[in-house]
Amino acid sequence: MIYFDKVTKAYGPENVALDSVSFVVEPGEMVTIVGHSGAGKTTLLRMILAEDRPTKGKVFFESQDIHSLNKYAIPKIRRRVGSVFQDYRLLPNKTAYENIAFAMEVAGRDEEEIKSDVPHVLDIVGLGDRLWHFPHELSGGERQRVAIARAIINRPDLLIADEPTGNLDPENAEEIIEIFKKINDLGTTIILTTHNPKVVEKTGHRIIKMENGKIISDEKRAKKV
Repeated sequence: MIYFDKVTKAYGPENVALDSVSFVVEPGEMVTIVGHSGAGKTTLLRMILAEDRPTKGKVFFESQDIHSLNKYAIPKIRRRVGSVFQDYRLLPNKTAYENIAFAMEVAGRDEEEIKSDVPHVLDIVGLGDRLWHFPHELSGGERQRVAIARAIINRPDLLIADEPTGNLDPENAEEIIEIFKKINDLGTTIILTTHNPKVVEKTGHRIIKMENGKIISDEKRAKKV
């Protein structure tokens, strides 16, 4: 599904964010990119969304070279990708239900679909009883669950999550990872980043470790049941 072919991103001679990075993410995989701040994790995700361009190399979404697409084709790729961020990015004046419904409205979904799908996706992330709560009435872990629900409501083929547990305590972080595993089991391909390997080392999923813009290890593990 995603293929990085010797991708280098240099912002200057002394600032190389990605250094000849190559890897493949197959459909249905869950992959965690691990590395300290500055390792290149966020730059890698920006490449997938065509928010940044490689200095060298290519990034493919299925068979399409993302960065060769015109400005009209790139939004079509982005619509197939859901995004989750460390800082949640919820609309503060909208409830959990309304935050997710808004994402559906932007995608052109009708009212009947919204009324059916929003409660269902909130059940998936364990917030079926928090539909009408505003972000300030939710804990950090609950806000991140709403953000995840919003990211998957339009059924993306790929879900990317940049440091989704960065603002959470260990217990909430573990619960969030379990939600990602559940979503992956439902068939969605997932790529997430973290600077904390302890968050994901027990998941049984693939872990790619980065350092100074390079992949230093790529460990595929059997899923735990």
